[in-house]
Amino acid sequence: MTVTYTARVANARFGGFSKLLLLWRGSIYKLLWRELACFLGLYMALSAAYRFVLVPEQKRYFEKLVIYCDQYASLIPVSFVLGFYVTLVVNRWWNQYLCMPLPDSLMCVVAGTVHGRDERGRLYRRTLLRYAGLSAVLILRSVSTAVFKRFPTMDHVVEAGFMTREERKKFENLNSSYNKYWVPCVWFSNLAAQARREGRIRDNSALKLLLEELTVFRGKCGMLFHYDWISVPLVYTQVVTIAVYSYFLACLVGRQFLDPAQGYAGHDLDLCVPIFTLLQFFFYAGWLKVAEQLINPFGEDDDDFETNFLIDRNFQVSMLAVDEMYDDLALLEKDLYWDSAEARAPYTAATAFLLQQPSFQGSTFDITLAKEDMQFQRLDGGDVRLGEAPGDFLQRLLPAAHGGAAGMLGRRLSLLRTRKNSCVSEASSCACAPDGAAPDFADQLPDFPEPELPPAPDPFGTPAPLPAPRGPAPPWLPSPIGEEEEALS
Repeated sequence: MTVTYTARVANARFGGFSKLLLLWRGSIYKLLWRELACFLGLYMALSAAYRFVLVPEQKRYFEKLVIYCDQYASLIPVSFVLGFYVTLVVNRWWNQYLCMPLPDSLMCVVAGTVHGRDERGRLYRRTLLRYAGLSAVLILRSVSTAVFKRFPTMDHVVEAGFMTREERKKFENLNSSYNKYWVPCVWFSNLAAQARREGRIRDNSALKLLLEELTVFRGKCGMLFHYDWISVPLVYTQVVTIAVYSYFLACLVGRQFLDPAQGYAGHDLDLCVPIFTLLQFFFYAGWLKVAEQLINPFGEDDDDFETNFLIDRNFQVSMLAVDEMYDDLALLEKDLYWDSAEARAPYTAATAFLLQQPSFQGSTFDITLAKEDMQFQRLDGGDVRLGEAPGDFLQRLLPAAHGGAAGMLGRRLSLLRTRKNSCVSEASSCACAPDGAAPDFADQLPDFPEPELPPAPDPFGTPAPLPAPRGPAPPWLPSPIGEEEEALS
């Protein structure tokens, strides 16, 4: 049964996880104590042989071997290889649980789409859910050792009520050497189509919804089959196992305490028990044990999935949903907050302090600004360049298009500005004449023709001439829409 400790860690407190260290069932101690005892026994045997069995010449050779193993054991990338492997296994473990076929969505759709309070309507609904449960039992029986021990043969499946004897004959008469967990799903589809023909399912949309939920259910069964078939590559598991075992084989020799009198670097202290080596073994070997337990969660370990419990639960709730609960509604009544503009459920004394906390409005609602920073700033004439007259600014905004209205307006503005400057110059000359009389230079100047303003340069080159207007549209055109679009372009 799965070890659940969620309630123990609901609130973070001082030493919260320390209470979990005393649990035995599902713990690392239960998984690792045999390997740890074996490692410690071998280490102590080598230590005793070095101290009491070997002669001095043999001790010198053993000491060189210890230094060599300790120096090169760190070249084995245990953390790197083991970390990636355990991450892969944990993700695979959780994804397998997400693929467990649960009938909750399917039973709600069956209860809402397959109608009829008579015995035949009840038979339709119960049979549909029984077929879904049978498909789940067949796939779990194929991947889970606990379920296989419960239903070792098809006779046990028939006796448990998931399959009738007539259905078993049809199931066994199918000539297929592959796993036939999908057969009840086909029966489900055929039965749903028959219910549609009889009017038990009232429209095709309801039938479509029912078959879509069945497809999701069958897809999860198929994914369980594929997870059981396609394992983590064997070479990856072998590499990780060899890396961990070879590392600690090297540690058996390389972590031995040597005679301090020999003056070896790092061997100034002589202890009998390697405390930190044992901790390192506990962590690395325990990490490997975690992967070993989670790589197949359909076994009978403490933390494996409760497949038999799920079978019982799914079968019971699915039958309740489509049989006893079908069309069983309570009397419609006004709720407690019918006349309330602001509905809020009451709080107990233990949770009354939550009423004093303001509701979250957004992270920017706590930002404060100074009063002068909240004044709008009007940028009047901010786009006009320094030293530029408004007329020049307007003319710059109006591009001179050849033969266009914008170009004509720009040329007229230039002409008006030229005449204005001429009038200002003449007024200045009149102001400087003696006796206040304006000098008459018109008779002294020859008559020059008024120069024509050159057209404004076109930055995009000379435009192509517009096509000549066409005549009336031919009678075979459905509408003059295309002709209007060409004229507009």
